[in-house]
Amino acid sequence: MKKQQVIVAGAGIIILVIFYFFGNTVPPHKKSAAASATETSPQSLDTKTILDAGKAKLTPARLAYVNRLENAVVRGDVRNQQIDADRQLANFWKDSVENGFLASVYYTSEAAKLENSEKSLTFAAQLFLNNLRGQDNPAIKIWMANQSRDLFERAEKLNPNNDSTKIGLGATYIFGSSGQPADVMRGIQKILEVTRRDSLNMYAQLMLGLGGIESGQYDKAVQRLLKVVHFDPGNLEAVLSLGEAYERLGDNASAKNWYAVAKKMTTNHELIDAINERLGSLK
Repeated sequence: MKKQQVIVAGAGIIILVIFYFFGNTVPPHKKSAAASATETSPQSLDTKTILDAGKAKLTPARLAYVNRLENAVVRGDVRNQQIDADRQLANFWKDSVENGFLASVYYTSEAAKLENSEKSLTFAAQLFLNNLRGQDNPAIKIWMANQSRDLFERAEKLNPNNDSTKIGLGATYIFGSSGQPADVMRGIQKILEVTRRDSLNMYAQLMLGLGGIESGQYDKAVQRLLKVVHFDPGNLEAVLSLGEAYERLGDNASAKNWYAVAKKMTTNHELIDAINERLGSLK
């Protein structure tokens, strides 16, 4: 893990932000079978490894059901039948299997690729992206980023003028880089394309602010996040991230101020406890 990743993860509060905003269903500190098998060689992880790790936890009856759906389409209207089968598989992994998120979103993405609509592709891409930031296993993180990136690229081909798609695509490089500076900067440049045309796009400014934290450019992160908070004072993620950025800059007084502001903005007890812990550690 690169130094910058250690710094960001060490504060602990960013992970709670992710859970609070996105309802992350991928536990970041529990090693799955796939994680344990690949933690020394992230590049070797593939989709089959992900699915096999999930299937290993199924009862024989459930495994037979999954295998039947995976092999159900052989003739006729193959495309629409496959979309239906993929959606059934996605729902099964989502509703019937604990920690089945990875398999569920994979089958959601497979259905989206076959449907090939901008809406379905970006929906699936965003599912990967939102949960990517809470994943601390490098192998799974790279896999999720690649899946999300492919979906955003497909959506961008359908509508090259959608700024939200461009921002999402850039974010896959920032948060799926596993600490590679070139990937982070590539993602930032992609998002900067949007802000050069529309400096008031606050989603882009927020992602650039978070990208600044990810890349260790804390002063730039502060500038972006202050702009977001100015236009959207109720943006809890931006407020918390300002506390994080100022803390990393060594400006503890400003960090405490923004953490205190964030504390007043939420009733989530876990988040409040995490904020109190950060406030207590700042001298």
